[in-house]
Amino acid sequence: MLPRFQRTRGVLRLLALWVSHAYKEGYQGAHRDPLITLGTAPLDDPQFRAAVFGQLGEDRLEGAVTTDICGKKDSHAVRLDMVADDQIKKARLHRKVTTTIFFESNGGILRTESTIPEIRLAVAEPSLDIGNVETVLETLATNCYFLSIEKNKYCFSLSPNLNKILADRRANIQSERITERVKAEIQKVFTSHPGIQLIEFPEVSGKITNQPVLNLAILSPEHSMQDSQTLKMIESMTKECGTSNRTFKSGIIWAIADTDTKLREEARKVLAWEDINDEEKERLDENQKRQLGENLKKCESNLKESVWNAYKFVALLGKDNKIRVIDFGQVNSSQADKLVNLIINRLRQSDDVIDTINPRSLSRNWPPAFTEWSTKAVRDAFFASPLFPRLLNSDAVKDAISRGVKDGTLAYVGKSNNGYQPFCFQCDLSVRDVEISEDMFIITKETAEAYQTALVASISIPEKPSIPPETGETTTDNPDNNKSGFTPIPNTVGDKPAPYDSHRKKSQDEPEPKDEPEIITPVVLPKLLKWSGVITPQKWMNFYTKVVSKFATIKDLKLTLKVEVLVEGEIATQKIEETKVALAELGLNNDVKTDIDLLN
Repeated sequence: MLPRFQRTRGVLRLLALWVSHAYKEGYQGAHRDPLITLGTAPLDDPQFRAAVFGQLGEDRLEGAVTTDICGKKDSHAVRLDMVADDQIKKARLHRKVTTTIFFESNGGILRTESTIPEIRLAVAEPSLDIGNVETVLETLATNCYFLSIEKNKYCFSLSPNLNKILADRRANIQSERITERVKAEIQKVFTSHPGIQLIEFPEVSGKITNQPVLNLAILSPEHSMQDSQTLKMIESMTKECGTSNRTFKSGIIWAIADTDTKLREEARKVLAWEDINDEEKERLDENQKRQLGENLKKCESNLKESVWNAYKFVALLGKDNKIRVIDFGQVNSSQADKLVNLIINRLRQSDDVIDTINPRSLSRNWPPAFTEWSTKAVRDAFFASPLFPRLLNSDAVKDAISRGVKDGTLAYVGKSNNGYQPFCFQCDLSVRDVEISEDMFIITKETAEAYQTALVASISIPEKPSIPPETGETTTDNPDNNKSGFTPIPNTVGDKPAPYDSHRKKSQDEPEPKDEPEIITPVVLPKLLKWSGVITPQKWMNFYTKVVSKFATIKDLKLTLKVEVLVEGEIATQKIEETKVALAELGLNNDVKTDIDLLN
């Protein structure tokens, strides 16, 4: 009877300390709990806490209580209540839930865990939204160090859980590893898009090529919008390429992170979980192994989502020639299948990026200084001038010219000494026949019509020549046509007189000559013309103008060209790439072979 009496006496002492603490708290106005429940137990009081451990016969739980419940300023439940919303904060729900779990899992006789229904019943009180209990449990599961969870059962134990192991690992993750992991995840999220050239983490302007293509430059997360130097860096790299001024400065779109704080934190968690999985998995029990897999998968997903959340800003050159920043607001992976697609679609909506060109827009934005506008300059304008939208596909220029020629908005011409050759206006012009070069041009409808009028006016029709009669006299308006100076040409064949001479006197018996039937030989014109030869580079343009341009509008014209360039030394890789780009722009096969390729 004595041990049982002592146990009852101890419990009554605990209750007395509990009531005394509650009265004191209520009198001081700190907290006014309507009921005394398991969750209101004053475990922050060292005297009460010591009495509890005495009844349990186990004082090693001191660390678990002060770390996860209360007793210190940075105890997890206390800290979580301070940062929670007003209802949870006012009810001190994190602390009440953890205190309930502590008593349920350590003071029971038959079971050493607490279920969700038991926790709900223990913390229930008037005006409490009971649904907040699950929210609190989820938060505690990712923060507490000694809270064990198996399915829907919760308990406090002496052994640290995965969160404690994670915290120890996180502290040892080096900054360089975090930076590398963040960049690797950004590269996974920013996948390729047709018509877009991705430039990853440029630090110098020379890394972004100065070519008429659309570039999406992804800034490193440390160059975030929170850094005051970021926009200055963007402006400098937009207008410069190495030590030279950039020509195609409008062709750069910048993707900028809001901040890198969350990215680095999520990357640190992933690396820590990966280290635990690689090095400590064998020492974990089955429940912890399951939780390890779930936590690693969840953190990897959170890291990916944090990239979407971070890159909410886009910058590009505005029409005032200054950097314009666009805030997309809250961005997440549910809004598009790819982050690049989301950026391009948003820019399409504002007409900063387009897929097709209206031929009339070329007429409206015609440079005043040009009568003829080269097709290359037209293409370049969409990547160089902020007054024009950015093109996803440079072939849209060819398509616009083709449609403009057909509807009479534009004319497609070449220039020669004899005028425009070829001259395509108000006719069908295939997109494949449009060449993007400095030697082919478009002209406006007005210029084309004026050229046509001048061309017709310059053509003179010759008068029909007078044919002399058989008497050898020239027919003129004046009957006395001997004064005209016309000398008849004898009808001869070689040195012999013709069968009939109209200038000699005919005898009476001589019969009249009969007209010989004229023999007409049909003229057969060739259908095929071929030529091959070697042309020096200095004669290429003259060859096109004087020879090829005459047949440029013929549908079945075919040119076969073989180019071999042999230099002393080496051909720069940049020149090879520029050649491939130029061939692609002309719609040609850009499979360029070098001697290295042939050897391999």
